[in-house]
This record gives sequence, C-alpha cells and structure tokens, in this order.
Amino acid sequence: MTAPASLPVSLADYERLAEARLSAGAWAYFAGGAADEITARWNREAFDRTALLPRVLAGGAGGSTALTLFGRAVAHPILVAPVAYQKLADPAGECATAAAAEAQDAEMVLSTQASVTLEDAARAGATCRWFQLYVLPSRAATLALVRRAENAGYAVLVVTVDAPINGVRNREHRAGFKLPPGIAAENLRGLEASDSTPLAEGESAIFDRFMTAAPTWDDLAWLISETKLPVVVKGILAPDDAVRAIEAGAAGVIVSNHGGRTLDTAVASLDALPAVAEAAAGRVPLLLDGGIRRGTDVLKALALGASAVLVGRPIVHGLAVSGAFGVAHVLRLLRDEFEAAMALTGCCTLADIDRSRIWTRS
Repeated sequence: MTAPASLPVSLADYERLAEARLSAGAWAYFAGGAADEITARWNREAFDRTALLPRVLAGGAGGSTALTLFGRAVAHPILVAPVAYQKLADPAGECATAAAAEAQDAEMVLSTQASVTLEDAARAGATCRWFQLYVLPSRAATLALVRRAENAGYAVLVVTVDAPINGVRNREHRAGFKLPPGIAAENLRGLEASDSTPLAEGESAIFDRFMTAAPTWDDLAWLISETKLPVVVKGILAPDDAVRAIEAGAAGVIVSNHGGRTLDTAVASLDALPAVAEAAAGRVPLLLDGGIRRGTDVLKALALGASAVLVGRPIVHGLAVSGAFGVAHVLRLLRDEFEAAMALTGCCTLADIDRSRIWTRS
C-alpha cells in the first residue's frame, strides 16, 4: 500500500509544508541561523559528504536500537532537542511535542525558554524528563529552576554553554520577528532581571554588560555540585573544552553549534565530532545535534562517536503541519529510516555501529 499523495513521506516534505503554514516571522525564527547561515548549511553538508559502506549477508535475530543513557533505558538514540517557543508552531506547543515523544518512545529535552511550564510539559509526556538549562546571571534564579526540574521528575539537566550572547540573526531582523502576545518563556517569569542602565560613553554592550554576567567554568562546577542529577554540557566543539567539562564532573557532552544560530562559520557538528570523541576517550556519552534529516544521518553520527542524536527543527516542522501527530510521524520516519540503514550496513545492534561503516578513500 502506498501513502496518499498528501501525506508527507520524509522530513523534507514536512519542512516545505511547515514553511507554507508558519507566519513569516515564526519561519524566520525557527529556520534561520546566524549571519549568512553558513554553519547551518555546513551542518547539513557534512552529512551529505559522509558516505556509508554497506555490508551484506548480516541477517539474524536479536536486532535492537535500545541503549541506556544516564541511567535511563532508552528505546532508540533519536532524542527531541530543546527548541524554544513552540507555541509559535501550534497552540499546544511543547505539551503536544511531549505527548508525541512519549508515543514514539523518544526522550525529550525541554527548553528553558519553552512556551509552557516545565511542570505542564512533564505531565504531558512521560519521556519529557530532560531539562535544558541556561545558567542565569543570578545563581539563586538558576538554582530555583534546577529545584523545580528536580521536583517535577526531570532526570537529566542539559546545560547550554555556547550562547552567552545571541548570534547575529539577520533573517529574523529582516522579518521583524517579535514574540506575539500570549507567547513567552514561561519558566523564566519572575526570574529574569534585565539591566536597563544606559551604557556609559565608550562602553561596549557585549564586553561591559553581557559578558560580565556570562557563565564561567566555575559556574559549571558550582552547578554540578548543587544537584544529584547528571549534568550534560551542550554546545561543545573543541576537544579541549570537552575534556575540561568531563574533568569538571559533566556526565555527558553534546557536540553542537546551536544549530548554526550563534557563531556563523563555526565548524559543523559532525565534522567536530571525531576529535571530541577521541579526546573524551569513552569516559562519558557523547551526543550530537545539528543537521539531522535522515535515518542515515543518525547512523553516521553514531559511527563517528556519538551515543545518540538530538533533532530540533524537524520536530517544529511536524508540529506546525499536524500538531502532535506531525511530531510523532517525524520521529517514526527517522526511526524507520535508521533501522533500515542499520540493516543495510550489517548492524544488528548499536554496538555494531562503528567507523568501519563509513567509507574512506584508500
């Protein structure tokens, strides 16, 4: 039986439909990257130029995509990445995404800047148990968020470290993007205190205002000491930074360039992964985000050193097209494609996926 012509059959189909359904401002926010969006493009191109090496006559029983991450049994290595303000795509926002993630056995990371509360998201989906955290200028405010996440049953903290300031997002500027009434970072209500003091003559907004309040390695060590939850550091590209995060007590590292939304011309996540994996030397799980659009991409990331991947923009595309159903279908498509890729490269379980599945020129 073939699918109806109107039913999306790939993540690219969902992307085209989502662009037509979202407002110009919302599309600029979700789809855009920093500056000329070169890094966002490189994230995709890195997967396109990485070739798989099929292996044959590898049939047999016992196939599985299961793994364990930070003490949690996980059905497959495709996670929902933290994406802010999902009510821009659907009125139910992150609650719809959480319900869909649970239906597809996918672990979900909720953004600090979610447009629903972390408590509501946790109630909406049992697999929404990872909370993404920005270290706020006030340690008391940061700790208040951590305690809320702990009390709501979140099992993993994901600390994003690669965005002490926003990237230069020209696409958003051209679209005049602003959050519409009724959509806000619900988890930050009452916690954010912006400094409205005018800059003195000669002062830099970046160096004399934003970076003076930006988090440091000391803040990461403090945070790790303040919670019993595993702390995963998101936004690492340099091997030395990965080693330093591990030495500070991080339980895991996410190799990420923020979807190309902060520093343009930063290295693609997949290109950075092998060196980070070598430096980490198996001490903690590595995850990767940025550019995942096919199940073959998942296999490539795992072959180059990742334990799992996170998917962001395609989740929003599914949400914009068909709400929770669209998110669930996006996740199902990726998982089905990933299992097919495993079968065709001779991989029965995730343990079989290694660099021998990547073709290299002799």
